[in-house]
Amino acid sequence: MKYTKLGRTGLVVSKLCLGTMTFGGQTGFWKYIGKQQQDDADELVRTAFNAGINFFDTADVYSAGISEKMLGQAIRNNNLPRDEIVVATKVFGRVSMAVADDAADSVKAEAERREKEARNINGLSRKHIMDGVEKSLDRLGLDYIDLYQVHGTDPLTPIEETVEALDLLIRHNKVRYVGLCNMPAWLIMKAVAYAREKGLHRFESCQMYYSIAGRDLEREVVPLAKDQDLAILPWSPLAGGFLSGKYTREGDEPNDARRTAFDFPPIDKEKGYDIVDVMREIAQAKKATVPQVALSWLLHQPHVTSVIIGARTLDQLKDNLGSIDLEFSFDELQALNEASALRPEYPGWMLERQQADRNGQVS
Repeated sequence: MKYTKLGRTGLVVSKLCLGTMTFGGQTGFWKYIGKQQQDDADELVRTAFNAGINFFDTADVYSAGISEKMLGQAIRNNNLPRDEIVVATKVFGRVSMAVADDAADSVKAEAERREKEARNINGLSRKHIMDGVEKSLDRLGLDYIDLYQVHGTDPLTPIEETVEALDLLIRHNKVRYVGLCNMPAWLIMKAVAYAREKGLHRFESCQMYYSIAGRDLEREVVPLAKDQDLAILPWSPLAGGFLSGKYTREGDEPNDARRTAFDFPPIDKEKGYDIVDVMREIAQAKKATVPQVALSWLLHQPHVTSVIIGARTLDQLKDNLGSIDLEFSFDELQALNEASALRPEYPGWMLERQQADRNGQVS
């Protein structure tokens, strides 16, 4: 395993992070993501830790809190040393009532009614953040959370209120560091600037969708993160399974493939197939797999801190772990970059045109 710092902090994390969104999805939407029972979760966490992974990511909304419970239990069942591991979770969404698929219609209707009429059980208000962290700590069975991340953006709550609430959590020893997910660059910078102005703890990481099939992050967030020394933690590095090697233009993917039932995140599939063609050629030459090439491409990006991998099976996890030692030649990396390059977009193409002469004045 390889390790690095989380942005500008002194926190050391593995270059691969085990994501646990697949833990506990027995009912509803989450069953399409993964269906691990506790024994499965224990084995995945144990295998990851033994391979050198010290970084584990979950969220309060994953399977209505079940993922947090299972991760915490797996940590205890495997006797993982608390001071050696980094546990991350998130706050923002509604932690819905878990209702079994075979429950009576009246039970489902009542759960839906309560969900629809509830107030203040989501968002990034001080109230919800304070409530959320206590519930996450209880589900995880931990005294503190290493990295507490806002899971989205709240149109109702000023970012200043959110930053102040997160600062209180650090000062009260509930969490050690705070991060963000799925936030536009302008709002990230506003939050960082406000924290600096007021002397508050700031966001230290950005957990964002980033893959070789979806490089939009490079337009605005990557330059910002490099400038402000923010860690980048890519989620869905295999583009929701599209880069697993199972998907082809002929459409012969297996029936149990995740994207068959849950086609997310959105990608340009025709371009994606072109990327997979290049990846498959490189994988065959290196006796590797397509997923290993996809993960290794992210690991080769100097602005990436730790890649969040999720596995439905132990074999998938072991395959993902193989990406850490995969190296590319200059020509191979160039081929991958060219196949996946972003289309020119304003103002990028104008900046490149205007800055060309200036950039050529220094060596």
